[in-house]
Amino acid sequence: MKIGLTYDLRAEYLALGFSELETAEFDRGDTVECIESAISSLGHQTVRLGHARQLIQRLAAGDSWDLVFNICEGMYGLGREAQVPAILDVYNIPYTFSDPLVMSLSLHKGLTKNVIRAAGLATPDFRVVNGLSDLMEPWTSFPAFAKPVAEGTGKGVTPSSRINSEVELKATCQDLLQRFRQPVLVESYLPGREFTVGLLGTGKAARVLGTLEIVLLSGAEPGVYSYVNKERCEELVEYRLVSSASDAEVQEAERIALGAWRSLNCRDGGRVDLRSNSLGQPQFLEVNPLAGLHPQHSDLPMLATAVGMPYVELIRSIVDSAFERLRVEK
Repeated sequence: MKIGLTYDLRAEYLALGFSELETAEFDRGDTVECIESAISSLGHQTVRLGHARQLIQRLAAGDSWDLVFNICEGMYGLGREAQVPAILDVYNIPYTFSDPLVMSLSLHKGLTKNVIRAAGLATPDFRVVNGLSDLMEPWTSFPAFAKPVAEGTGKGVTPSSRINSEVELKATCQDLLQRFRQPVLVESYLPGREFTVGLLGTGKAARVLGTLEIVLLSGAEPGVYSYVNKERCEELVEYRLVSSASDAEVQEAERIALGAWRSLNCRDGGRVDLRSNSLGQPQFLEVNPLAGLHPQHSDLPMLATAVGMPYVELIRSIVDSAFERLRVEK
């Protein structure tokens, strides 16, 4: 099979003048190299395509591929992760991971939580703040937590995201609205354990790969899995493999994660993040249907390694899931 690779290289955007924060979700060159090597070792031919505009140029030239392995995050708009899937849909070219509908929905944390709540899965109370006028009605449950509604990699999350008063809430929302030019998600702060659950597969075939507990170490920004903590995770964070077989809290986190993955129609592989309340009850925070894939630094490959799955087998599982979807659709 001829498999194209779509990606956003952080170095390319930095060279164009974009900031470290703006490019925080983009990939390193060695991530693309590792994915390419893994796919080649599975017996497929790989073709590097690059970002969305480069993909458009290749399509306009008449190029085509049996499958596109897509890790493009996109730069602009609340639907930026849906751009490459939508372009490929126009040309009826299959690709890994979720479709444009799911990518757009899941990037907007507020809309995602509406679906999760409708599915009967636990998620903290929340409000989407589109402007300061949305704070006219008091928020009564403190502490609260505020973050941009459509960012990843902890962008916009700092210790001040944990809010204890109406005054702090207004100041934090005003700052986030100005800096990120998008709505702010305000939700009840959860003081308990934090988990990220890895998922593989699609629909009824989806399964839990395993769960890591996010443990903040001495020197980390306290109480929040912040942008700084994520950027310096090697020194500030422990990713502790935990087992549902011996831990009821982990078992519940995995149940919610798998239910969320299936309810949102996510595909092939990704992660669901959760945190527990004061009673030790896990609750859905967000889903990442386009998880990072650096072998050593991204959560999903780290989790695969922790449970004994080699990186190449993780990539094989994702590709096989995509091909199985195509077989069923035919």
